[in-house]
Amino acid sequence: MRPVGDSHRILIIGSGGREHALAWRLSRDPGVERVTVTPGNDGIHPPLARRTVPAADAAGLIALCRAERITLAVIGPEGPLASGLADTLRSAGNATYGPSRAAARLEASKWDAKQVMMEAGIPTAYARAFTTRPAAVAALDDFGPPWVLKADGLASGKGVLVTARRDEAERFLAACLEQDRFGEAGRRVVLEEHLSGEESSLMAICDGTTFRLLPAARDHKRAFDGDQGPNTGGMGAVAPDPGIDAAGEREIGERIVRPALAAMIRRGAPFQGTLYVGLMRTALGPKVVEFNCRFGDPETQAVMPLVTGDLAGTLAAAAASELGAAGLGRDAGAAVAVAIVAQGYPEASAAEGTLEGLEALMGRDDLWVFHAGLARAGTTWRLTGGRAVHVVARADTLAAARGRVYDAIATLGGRGWRCRADIGAASGPGAAAHGLKATVEGGGRT
Repeated sequence: MRPVGDSHRILIIGSGGREHALAWRLSRDPGVERVTVTPGNDGIHPPLARRTVPAADAAGLIALCRAERITLAVIGPEGPLASGLADTLRSAGNATYGPSRAAARLEASKWDAKQVMMEAGIPTAYARAFTTRPAAVAALDDFGPPWVLKADGLASGKGVLVTARRDEAERFLAACLEQDRFGEAGRRVVLEEHLSGEESSLMAICDGTTFRLLPAARDHKRAFDGDQGPNTGGMGAVAPDPGIDAAGEREIGERIVRPALAAMIRRGAPFQGTLYVGLMRTALGPKVVEFNCRFGDPETQAVMPLVTGDLAGTLAAAAASELGAAGLGRDAGAAVAVAIVAQGYPEASAAEGTLEGLEALMGRDDLWVFHAGLARAGTTWRLTGGRAVHVVARADTLAAARGRVYDAIATLGGRGWRCRADIGAASGPGAAAHGLKATVEGGGRT
């Protein structure tokens, strides 16, 4: 690991709330001279620097690293990782945190990931893959109801259907395998055994052989309160997950993360970066639902306020395959991140909406605002994407953090946006205590 006294000049590649949260956290490390985000968003402001080189412009990113004397590039989104951006940056001599294209297949192909799990003896759901609709339809009786169907490739968190209705399952298969709904990503579909239990996620910083676990988190993927509606990229998260204690984290590390890293070495694709483990905590123990090859979104927004220690040095050490004894601490409290999204999200990702009052929240020191799909329009913010912004609070207890974040959101105005009102609730929507609607139109208290 680089000595703390050395100066890190870090480049975060990406534009969402995850990248904003990473940049904020890394900028707090004592050995960091500067954090730059590209292409970033309008919420990126000093002391963070923003550039506008797209993640798809590898040549432009190499030039930016050279011009700004970047010591570590951190790649946020899965798309650039799956296309091999980490390989390209490393080949140009840039220290880069993020897996190779070959290692990123753990997320780029759900079927490839499933094969790694089976090879390594990692507990997961039984699954089969199909490339034709008739064969997939014929196999439905072997799997459900309920059915779990997944587009094999990257689909921005929207390529999964869990349903007890056969007609919905058949329509999804037709949309993927015959109607090109997800393009190349949906030309193979994975059918999985349905797992019952509670969902959790755990992120591991990996250097190919060694790993460090971040606090476990729980994402809320469904669009509406009570875990109703379609899957989304994530409506909010809490950390740490109340359902996973220290012993549970150690078990996941030893039964899942370590065997996965060993399997990737055997395949000739060592995994250097963040291995995201999506879990179902079943009656038979934790089973893997999915692997991702990067920091989770919105889990990162909830986890970063809890991480203590030298995160920048840890990422740099992982990128250099020298994680060794590097360690991170964690705050004893809890954090809750709530996504504010466009009214029609996830079906309609663009919006004709505005947020008012956000500047007041951005000026507070007891919570954080991590931007994603917003553009500044004076003191008003215009929604430009499905997930607009994440409001995050940390407190000594989960209940206190929930109260703080929802009280803050209740002060917002504008139109065309909504949020779930039950992020982190033990059961039920839990909205009444905070005076929130499950769907907000125009903001403010009800």
